[in-house]
Amino acid sequence: MENSVEEVKRRLDIVEYIGSFITLKKAGRNFKAICPFHQEKTPSFVISPDRQIWHCFGACQEGGDAIKFLMKWENITFYEALKELADKFGVKLSHITYEDSAWKKRERLLGINLLAAEFFDYVLRKTRFGNEAQEYLKNRLIDEKIAKKFQLGYAPASWDSLLKFLKKKHYEANEIFATGLLVKDQRGTFYDRFRGRLMFPLIDARNNILGFSGRSLDQKEKSAKYINTPETSLYHKRETLFGINTAKESIKKAENVFLVEGEFDVISPYQNGIENIVAIKGSAVTREQLMLLKRYTGKITLTLDSDVAGEEAMKRGIEEAENLDFDLKVVLLDFAKDPDEAVQKDSSRFKKLLNVPIPIYDFIIDLARKKYPGDDPFNKKRVGEESVEFIEKIRNPIVQSHYVKKLAGLLNVSESSIEALIRKTRQKIKQRAQPFKKINIEKKEPREILIQKHILSMLFQSDNSYELANKIFANLNQSDFSIPSYQKIVDLFLSEKKFDPQKFVQKLPAELIPVFDEIYLFSSSDLAFENENLDKLILELRRYSFKRQIAKIAKEMIIEENKEKLKELSRRLNEVEKMLTPL
Repeated sequence: MENSVEEVKRRLDIVEYIGSFITLKKAGRNFKAICPFHQEKTPSFVISPDRQIWHCFGACQEGGDAIKFLMKWENITFYEALKELADKFGVKLSHITYEDSAWKKRERLLGINLLAAEFFDYVLRKTRFGNEAQEYLKNRLIDEKIAKKFQLGYAPASWDSLLKFLKKKHYEANEIFATGLLVKDQRGTFYDRFRGRLMFPLIDARNNILGFSGRSLDQKEKSAKYINTPETSLYHKRETLFGINTAKESIKKAENVFLVEGEFDVISPYQNGIENIVAIKGSAVTREQLMLLKRYTGKITLTLDSDVAGEEAMKRGIEEAENLDFDLKVVLLDFAKDPDEAVQKDSSRFKKLLNVPIPIYDFIIDLARKKYPGDDPFNKKRVGEESVEFIEKIRNPIVQSHYVKKLAGLLNVSESSIEALIRKTRQKIKQRAQPFKKINIEKKEPREILIQKHILSMLFQSDNSYELANKIFANLNQSDFSIPSYQKIVDLFLSEKKFDPQKFVQKLPAELIPVFDEIYLFSSSDLAFENENLDKLILELRRYSFKRQIAKIAKEMIIEENKEKLKELSRRLNEVEKMLTPL
């Protein structure tokens, strides 16, 4: 396994690989980006092409190699990430001795879901219980080939038929419950969650069945039309896109994806030749769903339901799409309530509409103008306020300027009045966020620690590390670094005759490797002291060190015994203070 891991790492370039997911910018010898794993506005995500590692210096503080990146990006286990990268770069995984308990558990749950899908398929096609569902699919003009493509099935109206089937396959009720296929009542009795429903497996991009969506066929029934698998270790609604397994290659080829709301809104268009189409799970487009799509395209065409809920879903996805640099457009269905109905009514008209989407911000402005059609100042005010709420979020200054001019022209007002409204909107957003900032404020590291990280990072990133070391350690020693792990790393560095980061890291104890990785990349982070003089920072660190030693003597109440030492430390501290004054 160890050889396989190293071979995978050797064959991929981390900058090129991560750059296929997110936008990177050069930062000296490293690269920076907006961290994809938490929300932020300034780049805190740093990648080293030399070390083939990444680290986030923002809220999430995550870091690692390409395998760890893929694990985080797709919420998968180490073994799954390694296997995907091995397949991608043609590395054969042989002599695997690595025990990935998370993968083994996940693999077993996926096995349960696969058997459940086969059970639902059998009931639909081979038993009389599936006749009603077969008839329902015919009435919706879904042919058998497409139903098989999406692995549709039927859950019989029974309390325990699936439970009994899976028990015969040697699975325990608690295991099956962990997939969300069972419900547990107050007495501790298990029963089937899905009963008397048309079943849609929810499949990821690797063809793993994560969960199910079940549609009721009885229109008179009082229960929900759709029931989904609850949140489990496998299924996370925010990360799931129905149809991604069938659409991913078409999305790449078309360089665009049509994003819809329901399962049939995917299946009907797919049957009519529109294959680059997926459905959101939930009522809004989420960051996680967008991150998944970013793997395949930078363009999204929203084709959501033409009702208030659909409009709101479009609006909620805008800010996240902007943050991830998507080209976002909208298809307006003027003759049907959703894509499924549009295909049934007039598929050729629907296809023509798909070819002429409008940019999302044109849609937002048009929506506001329809809502407030009057030409009086107060309707103009409302149109402006609702539109600017979204125009303010546009990151690209050229695109934003275009919509400032457009909105000013439509309302027959000056551009400066729209710009003033943008500033006012930003101020309101800032004020709304203020109470939460006090609650969620990040604990910033003390300046002393940041200086230590910066000095060591400059040292390890230097092309002439030992030349720079002579300058640094002419004024500092290991004990001036307050963190024990930093002292150990400095000790090892000073014992070496030649510094090669890759060879150096192999000599470190396992627990010090992530510490070294973070220090190594620190000088490219926003926390680094880019414009501060290194000599000044070295003196500051000495000052911190002297103060720390004086405080230690005072705390231990051993002033009498250390009078001379205390006097010497105070003298040296005064010297440093004087040297710092003119800097």
